[in-house]
Amino acid sequence: MLLRRVARGERVNDVDWDHIVEEIEDVGLSQLNAVHSYLRQMLVHLLKLHGWPDLAAQHHWRAEIVGFQSDASQRFTPSMRQRIDLAQQYGRAVRQIGLTRFDKDPVSAPPAVCPVTLDQLLNASCAELEAAFANS
Repeated sequence: MLLRRVARGERVNDVDWDHIVEEIEDVGLSQLNAVHSYLRQMLVHLLKLHGWPDLAAQHHWRAEIVGFQSDASQRFTPSMRQRIDLAQQYGRAVRQIGLTRFDKDPVSAPPAVCPVTLDQLLNASCAELEAAFANS
């Protein structure tokens, strides 16, 4: 309400601008962290599909990817693009998958570098994302 009054050109006294700026930055950081988390979880599930394509859980992993993608796309804003380090998120996903144990070893090692772009993670179908991992 206060910011709308200022936007209309009203002069407003006794405003704690430092606090307002901090609150706005915190909201933006919270949204960015959420997008990071969704992207990393997508990458973890793609790595599971890549490493263990014949496990019964593959259908669950695909459904999870679709859900994470939807949530990431909903919260993503263009201003986040410059603050998302996909290589860093991929490295974290690879480390996380390295701790994963199933009843058999993975059939494929993780690709050395992330085989998809940010735009692909946000927009491509699960099949397209899987294909990118398979072709890397």
